[in-house]
Amino acid sequence: MGRKYTIQDQDQFYFVTFTVVGWVDVFIRHEYRNIFIESIKYCQKEKGLLVGAWCIMPSHIHLIIGREREQRLEEIIRDLKSYTSRHIRKFIESSPYESRKWMIDLFKIAGSKKSNNKDFQFWQQHNHPIELSTVNITRQRLDYVHNNPVETGFVDNAREWIFSSARDYEDEKGLIEISFLL
Repeated sequence: MGRKYTIQDQDQFYFVTFTVVGWVDVFIRHEYRNIFIESIKYCQKEKGLLVGAWCIMPSHIHLIIGREREQRLEEIIRDLKSYTSRHIRKFIESSPYESRKWMIDLFKIAGSKKSNNKDFQFWQQHNHPIELSTVNITRQRLDYVHNNPVETGFVDNAREWIFSSARDYEDEKGLIEISFLL
């Protein structure tokens, strides 16, 4: 990976995207969204993760994140992706209500194609971190994160999408604690 998509300055906020392998719409179910939300809250409390913005879409998640402690941001991302991958897999495999067990086969096939995986891959490998080094870039990425559900046609107004920090930026309380960027 070139320097373009690496975290250079640990004290900056970064825009990242976590995408499910095959763009599978996993996060249409509240159980999986809740696993991710609780994982974010854990990382905020225990690892010093700062969340400037977030949005859960059916097949991917946009985040603007930073850190406030010594743990490197890449390590927090690694731990977050690893934990959510394992727990979502466990839920899919054990839930008597999950009718989409075909996802497990797809994730196993994806995992077998990468030597650094054991036998399963839930998230795509790359996050494409983009450093928010100027107010203009920050505003652009913040708007992109919050307007993703509007552009997709899920809602008419960004604050209507509950699985996002858009409402926090409009003086309403969202689901995750936010470190305001602007």
